[in-house]
Amino acid sequence: MESKSFFSFIAIAFLLLITWTHLPHAPSPEADIPTLLDCASNSPWCTSKNRFQSKPSASTSNRRRRRHESAVPRHPLDPLTVQEFNKVRSILSSHALFKSTSSYALHSVDLEEPDKEFVRKWEKGQPLFPRIASVVARANGVTHVLTVNLETNEVNVQNTAPPTGYPTMTIEDMTSSTWAPLSDPKFNRTIIERGVNLDDLACLPISLGWFGKKEENRRLIKVQCYSMKDTANFYMRPIEGLTVLLDMDTKEVVEISDTGRSIPIPKAANTDYRFSEQKLQQEAVLNLINPISIEQPKGPSFVIEDEHLVKWANWEFHLKPDPRAGVVISQAKVRDLDSGVMRDVMYKGFTSELFVPYMDPTDAWYFKTYMDAGEYGFGLQAMPLDPLNDCPRNAYYMDGVFAAGDGVPYVRSNMVCVFERYAGDIGWRHAESPITGMEIKEVRPKVTLVVRMAASVANYDYIVDWEFQTDGLIRVKVGLSGILMVKGSEYENMDQVEGQENLYGTLLSENVIGVIHDHYITFYLDMDIDGSDNSFVKVNLKRQDTSAGESPRKSYMKAVRNVAKTEKDAQIQLKLYDPSEFHVINPTKKTRVGNPVGYKVVPAGTAASLLDHDDPPQRRGAFTNNQIWVTPYNRSEQWAGGLFVYQSHGDDTLAVWSERDRPIENKDIVVWYTLGFHHVPCQEDFPIMPTVSSSFDLKPVNFFESNPILRIPPNVEKDLPVCRPAASA
Repeated sequence: MESKSFFSFIAIAFLLLITWTHLPHAPSPEADIPTLLDCASNSPWCTSKNRFQSKPSASTSNRRRRRHESAVPRHPLDPLTVQEFNKVRSILSSHALFKSTSSYALHSVDLEEPDKEFVRKWEKGQPLFPRIASVVARANGVTHVLTVNLETNEVNVQNTAPPTGYPTMTIEDMTSSTWAPLSDPKFNRTIIERGVNLDDLACLPISLGWFGKKEENRRLIKVQCYSMKDTANFYMRPIEGLTVLLDMDTKEVVEISDTGRSIPIPKAANTDYRFSEQKLQQEAVLNLINPISIEQPKGPSFVIEDEHLVKWANWEFHLKPDPRAGVVISQAKVRDLDSGVMRDVMYKGFTSELFVPYMDPTDAWYFKTYMDAGEYGFGLQAMPLDPLNDCPRNAYYMDGVFAAGDGVPYVRSNMVCVFERYAGDIGWRHAESPITGMEIKEVRPKVTLVVRMAASVANYDYIVDWEFQTDGLIRVKVGLSGILMVKGSEYENMDQVEGQENLYGTLLSENVIGVIHDHYITFYLDMDIDGSDNSFVKVNLKRQDTSAGESPRKSYMKAVRNVAKTEKDAQIQLKLYDPSEFHVINPTKKTRVGNPVGYKVVPAGTAASLLDHDDPPQRRGAFTNNQIWVTPYNRSEQWAGGLFVYQSHGDDTLAVWSERDRPIENKDIVVWYTLGFHHVPCQEDFPIMPTVSSSFDLKPVNFFESNPILRIPPNVEKDLPVCRPAASA
C-alpha cells in the first residue's frame, strides 16, 4: 500500500507539475537583472525624484492577487467565471441525467459564445447577451452535449456523441489511469522482474488512436512506465516493450504486453536537466552571456481593459485562455492611421488541433499518434509561465479558470503572458547612396506585442506566440522544446548495428533511441477583412515566355489571380516550383487606386505528411493532407479533428467537411493553416531539446493606402534609459 500511495503522488506530480529549464544556463533571478530603480539616464523617468512616479506597469498591477471569486463578465466573449462554473455545477446536479447517478464526469465546460452577428454589433456599455455554458458530459457510459442557460437555469440536451469518438480526457481520467495498473498483481510482478522498485515507478497515460473494431465500444487507454531512480528525467529511462491496455471507465486491466525483457533500462547518468543538478557540477554551468533585460521607463505601451481586452499601438483584440485551444484571439482590429478607424482583420483565431504521429510500427509504438488538443486538452496542459525566463519583466500574466471533472472550478495561474518585444529588428529603413549627393539615412525600430502560452503535454513543450506588428502583420509562431519520447535499445554504439537495420530513429545515448516523428499544428483563422464576407484568391506565379523579337529577355514571371468559387478550389498543397500567394480579400472594399483590400497567408513550417491516406492515423489526421483549407463559416466546425477526437475514426474532420465543396466566394469564410515539422532526433536533443521554431504570417496586402508606419519616429538617445547593475551605480 505504501508503494501505491507514493506512486500516486509521483504520478500526479509529474503529470501536472513537470516544467523545464534551459540547460545548462541558469534561469534569470530578479537580482541579476538591472531594474529601473538602478537607472542612470538623463531621462526624467530615471531620476530619483521620479522613479516611483511612473504609471504602474501592466505587470506591476498584474502581481496583485486576482479575485476570481468575485469576477464578472464584461464582454460577450469573456470566459466563464468561478461563480458561473459553480452555478453550472449546481444546475446540473439536480438535472435528471446526473442526479440519479454518481457515475458522471464533465469533460468540457466553457462559454457557448453568442452568435457572431450579434457579437460584431455589440458595443461596450450595452447589456451582455444571455450567458450560456456549453457542456460535454458522460453519464452512465453515454456522452451528452448540453447547454446551460445561466439566467433561466434551463438545461438543453442537444445530442449524444456521434457514432465514433469520445470527448477530451479529464485530468482525473489521466491521473487515475496511471494508478490503475498497480491493482493488477501481474503488472506488479512484471515491474519487479524488470528490476524496478515500485517506489521508483512513473507511468504515463497514452491515447491509443484507433486501429479497428477490437478497440470500439469502450474507452480505452494505454499506459507505459519508466524508472525515475536517480533522475527527474524519467522519460529517458523507459521500461521498453511493457504496455498496459486499460478500460478507462472501469479501470480494468484488459491486456498486458511485455515484449522488451531483453532491453535494458537506460542509465540515469547525464539525463537530469534541472539547474540545481547542474550547479552540483560547477564546471558544467555555462555563463556565456551577461544578464539582459529590456527596460520600459514609462511602462509598457499596452493596456488590458476589463481583464480581456488588449489595446496596444494600433491594435486591439479580445484574449482569453481556453481549456482545449490554449489561447483564443477574437475580434482583432487594427487602426487605420490615416482615417483613425478601427478596421476588422480577424474575428477569431486559435490552435485547433495538434497531430503528432511517431514513425515506429512495432507493438509498443504503432499507436503513438497523438491529437494533443482533442485528446488531452492543449489548454489543460498549459503550465504556469516562469517570469523572467518564459516572459520578460514587464509582461502581464493572465490566469485560466477551468472546470475539473466534477465541475469544481480551479485556476491555472499565469497561463498566458502579454509583453512587448524589441530584439533589435528593423521596421523599415533606407540610406541613400553617396552617388546621389543626398545624405539620407532613415531607420525605424520594430517593436511588437506578443501573446504567449506554453503547454507541457507530458514530455513535449509547445510555445505558442501570437505576435502583432505595427505594420498590420500578425505572426503565429510555434516553438518545440521539452523532452523526446525515446525508445529503449540493446545498442550502446552504432558499431553494434548491423547493416541497414531500421532503428526507427537515432541512437542518442547508450540504450536510448529518439524515434522519428512529425508535429502538425493546425490553426483556425476566421478572417473578417473589413467585414465578414470575403473571398479567397490564389495568386499563381507563372513563367511567361516572350515571343520572338519582343524583348532581349526570354522569360519573366507574372501573377495570375484566381478567385476560389468552392472549397475544393481552396485546398492547397504547397509546391516549391509552382509558387503562389494566398490572399483573403474583401471584394466590395477597394483602395484609392482600385485594389481590393486584403491580407495574405505567408506560409512557413511546410513539412507535409508522408503517411498513406488510408493509414488509420492519417485518416484521423486527414486535416493535414493540405497545408491550407478554406471553409464557409459554421460555428459547429471549429476543431479540425472533430468535436470528439478520442478513438475517433476520422469521420468528422476538416477533410470530411470540405468534401461538401460548398460555395466560398464573397462569403463569411474560415482559413485553416497547418504548420508542419519533421523531426529526426539528434544527439543535441538529449537530454532536453533546444527550442526549434517556425511561424507563418498574416500580412496586409493592399489593406492600407501606403506604408502604415511611415510616420513613426526613430529612437533618440534621450528617450531611452541607460541602466546598470545596482552594485556599480
